[in-house]
Amino acid sequence: MKFFFVAGERSGDLHGANLIKEIKRLDFEAEVVGFGGDMMEEQGMKLLQHYSKYSFMGLWEVIAHLGTIKKKLKECKEEIKKTAPDVLVLVDFPGFNLRMAGFAKSLGIKTCYYISPKIWAWKKGRIKTIRKVVDKMLVILPFEVEFFNELNFEVEYVGNPLMDAVRTYDFDNKYETNTTTVAVLPGSRVQELKSAKKVILEMAKLKTDYKFVVAGVNNLPKAMYADLEALKNVEVIFEKTYDILKQANAAVVTSGTATLEACLLSAPQVVVYRTSWLTYKVGRAIINVEYLSLVNLIANRPVVKELIQEDFNATMVLEEVDKILNDPAYCGNMLAEYQEIKEKIGHEPASKRAANSLMRWLKPPSAA
Repeated sequence: MKFFFVAGERSGDLHGANLIKEIKRLDFEAEVVGFGGDMMEEQGMKLLQHYSKYSFMGLWEVIAHLGTIKKKLKECKEEIKKTAPDVLVLVDFPGFNLRMAGFAKSLGIKTCYYISPKIWAWKKGRIKTIRKVVDKMLVILPFEVEFFNELNFEVEYVGNPLMDAVRTYDFDNKYETNTTTVAVLPGSRVQELKSAKKVILEMAKLKTDYKFVVAGVNNLPKAMYADLEALKNVEVIFEKTYDILKQANAAVVTSGTATLEACLLSAPQVVVYRTSWLTYKVGRAIINVEYLSLVNLIANRPVVKELIQEDFNATMVLEEVDKILNDPAYCGNMLAEYQEIKEKIGHEPASKRAANSLMRWLKPPSAA
């Protein structure tokens, strides 16, 4: 079997990699090529383009890089046509991937979408495109099944792959400490880190008795973290996010996949996010959900505090951090809510379930 994968960000790289690992367990002769990241390459995918070359966040940032994006769309189409895979597997990243799905369908290539476009949040009209170009949809959030059913589109819930990632992670105890530690996850994109750094620096100067441990990522230039590392009570640790969260007393987490990771690792958190003024104004006008973080979305209530745009400042973040650290009832309630979320997600291995479902679909029993 020949698979062509497309992922467009760090979380997609992680989940794509785990799915590839399970596919190769079922079909050790599987040929996998695609656009993605280092983790997918480590699992045996021939990496044609790294997502850092075509992934941009925010309306203004996308507009500024339209030329690059159009070029990468064209290059991806050319590679799909040249590879002629049995199936195109798309991991999240809808603005790019729905175009690839349409192109693949025009060539008669089967399309499987893993981690669906978040049309429950915005662009609900995309369901018309999804019906036309997606043959199979595997979803990872429990409420998505009912949502898509109401739109007359059948999907399959396979569990959440973050549960797999946390369960199988080999934790390093050397990061444990007796110091009051605040984990800070500023995100994996340039714009996110730039937005977060000013706040992190101010927090560290205001709370010299706290140790702030910043989760660094290798896909960003290390020089971007230099001013953070210059402070005595700030430490940047690269590619050890789970270890950082596990030992933290509190966490400041940029909205995204990491909010659910913090939940699964029982790290009490405050969720933060800041984007460009234009992106925020447009987003507020079209987004259909009440919450930004995955934790609150799954629970359908405010389990964790969300500080967005101007509210993402040192004073307000530290106020919430101090509440987590000094109010046992508040923190305990959050952790109890976390447990309910874990039960909603389920405990079966998602990547394995997704791979089994995909292979059954591609090779039904009657074809054996």
